[in-house]
Parts: sequence; C-alpha cells; structure tokens
Amino acid sequence: MEGDCMGKGRFILMLHAHLPFINHPDFPSFMEERWLFEAITETYIPLLQGFRRLKRDGVNFKVTMSITPPLMEMFANKDLQKKYLNYLSSSIELAGNEISRTVSEHPAANRLATHYLRELEEIRAVYNECNGDLVGEFAQLQETGELEIVTCNATHGFLPLMTNFPEAINAQIEIGVDSYKKHTGREPRGIWLAECGYVPGFDSYLREHGLSFFFVDSHSLWYGDPAPRYGVYRPVVTPENVFAFARDPESSQQVWSAEVGYPGDARYREFYRDVGFDREEDYIRPYIDPSGERCNTGIKYYKITGKDVSLNEKGYYDIEDARRATVEHAKDFANRKREQIRRLSSQFDGEEPVIVAPFDAELFGHWWYEGPLFIEELFRELNGDITVVPSTPPEVIKSMEQAQVVTP
Repeated sequence: MEGDCMGKGRFILMLHAHLPFINHPDFPSFMEERWLFEAITETYIPLLQGFRRLKRDGVNFKVTMSITPPLMEMFANKDLQKKYLNYLSSSIELAGNEISRTVSEHPAANRLATHYLRELEEIRAVYNECNGDLVGEFAQLQETGELEIVTCNATHGFLPLMTNFPEAINAQIEIGVDSYKKHTGREPRGIWLAECGYVPGFDSYLREHGLSFFFVDSHSLWYGDPAPRYGVYRPVVTPENVFAFARDPESSQQVWSAEVGYPGDARYREFYRDVGFDREEDYIRPYIDPSGERCNTGIKYYKITGKDVSLNEKGYYDIEDARRATVEHAKDFANRKREQIRRLSSQFDGEEPVIVAPFDAELFGHWWYEGPLFIEELFRELNGDITVVPSTPPEVIKSMEQAQVVTP
C-alpha cells in the first residue's frame, strides 16, 4: 500500500470482450469456432479465476467489462458449449501426450507440458462447475460490486458509417440493451460503442435506451466543443445528459506499445511458437483442424527471448521468471499511475483526476499469456492505496458534484 496527501484520483480498468459470432451446428468442428474456444481457455476463464482469487483474499478490485451481444449469444449457445468441452478434452489429451513426449526432449518443456495439463484441467472444472454459464459468473461479481458489465451495439458495427440510417443506429443500441437484459437479468447502465465510434447526436439514442455513460477515444474529447477543462482526465456530460469517459493515452502506451509495452518483455511467452506448427503431421493431426490446416493448440514452450531473435532460436519459457516479470510490471504500472495522478492533481483545483485504461480483453491471456496475472497483481499492489482508487464509471459519476457539458 502506498499513497500520500499530495493527490487522489480514480482508476478505471475497462476490458472490451468481443468476438464475431461463429457457429456451424451442421459440422462437428469448424476452424473459426476455435477463436471462441481459445479465448474462453486463455482469457475469459483465467480472468474469472483471477477475480475469484482477489475476492477470496479480500483485495479491493473494480473492473468494467463489456461483453458484446455476439459473445453473450455464443457463451449461451448449447452447440458451442458442447463443442467447447470436446475442444478441452482434445487439448487435455494433447497435453498428456506432450508430457510423455517431452521427457526425452528437455526438462523445461516437460515442466511446461505438466503445467498446461494442470491448467487445462482446472479450466474444465471451472466451466463444468458453472454449466457453461460464463455470463452468469461475471454477473455474480457485478451483483457484489466488483464488476461493472456494460453492453455494446448489437453487431459491433462502426456506427458513424450508419449516420444516414438512424433506424439502423437505433436498432443497434436497442438490441444491445435487450441482449444484455436477456443474459444478465438487469438493465445496462453503460455501453462500449464499437471502435469508440461516435458522432454528435448519438447521445440521444443512448439516453432513449436508458444508458448513462459511454467511452470515447482521446481525440473525441480533445476536439470536443467546448474544449474539456480537464482534457481526458475527467468525464464530461453530453447535451443529452450522458457521461463520456475518454481513453488515457499514457496507459495505452505503457501496455499496448510494440516498442515499450510490457507484453514485449523477453521473459514472456512467445505467442507465435506452438506445437500445432512444430510437431510432425501424423502426430498433431488429431489436435488441429480436420482439414489438416495447422493452427495454434495453446501448448507453447518458448519465450520471446528478444525482439530480433528468430522463432527457431527462441529460448525455453520459464514460468517463474515470467511471473517475476509480471509482478515487476504490475508494480511499475501502479507507480506510474500514482505519479500521473499526483501530477494531474496539482493542476486540477481540487477535482479528482480520472484515468480510464481501456483494452481488448483478449490481450490478457490470449496474446499476452501472463496478462490475467498482471491484472491480478496490479490490484494487489493497489489494495488500500490512497492515491490510486480503483473505480467504475457509476462510482465516479456518483462522486461528481458537477460536470462540464461537452459535445465530443
């Protein structure tokens, strides 16, 4: 725990969970359905596991998460639920085979194969425990106050391209709200507009459907009318009385940047080296697409090693070394947020800065294997902090005595 009287601000972590709707019930398996299965295995359930550990340990955490209508529908689809369990069984079988195979190859690979088997069995246990109702599991955390789930427009379409078709925009918002109610049993309070797509006047659609806040990219506020007094670091209210929260570019750079972002650390797992491509065809055929098309299996033995290191020269991945890197990066990110809030507080005439850090949920776990642990360690680092206060948009709105009216 750190903090002092020099400034206090709010931190909103926003995770946008979305995949395009894919379901081919006439086929026992289909390549594109693996997108969903990989994301459940590598992102959605690991995030849920981390949230549960934080709650178990009494750690204060607040996460805002959009789950789009296509993703909610796929989560609830019985055919996809059955296929996902088949996918897990196949992955578990492959991990078991890899344990036997790597005994004579390399002890580091054997340790990793054992780790993957245990990890996959735990993921299957979580999925079976909730009967595949992942939305329900996240919704429980919303009921207890740790999570704020927001909706998204129906098809994840880019709404500014629909400005000549107001009926289409209205339908996108209406169906997004209805899908949310169908799967969570409650009304959404906020929305993530796909790709942060917004033009003046969209707030009337949001207000009509009972939505009180949304998110915009940084430049939407920088070029707002009038210019926002606090830049992107305080939400503004639109003419239709809907609050707009803007992306913090500093947080984006610290995590997303290909040059300086945390996921590029040499100790982290290499995404592009997978046994689905490394193993001989006869051995790997049962675990890839039935067409014979090579694909990721999730079993990866190598680390990034270095930005200029070719795939065939990567070093073996060390889980403990990567975990240490995750803790280091979580502490560094927390310290950067403390410094940022103190700097902003000195300029804000007593108003609390609000840092909004939005990311694609799938970055954490799928692309950045250690990402869910980074989030968990970040909230452990911030637990009890009096400078950086994890919050959700409704909590920020409730704390505000006044807000500047701006048209993004």
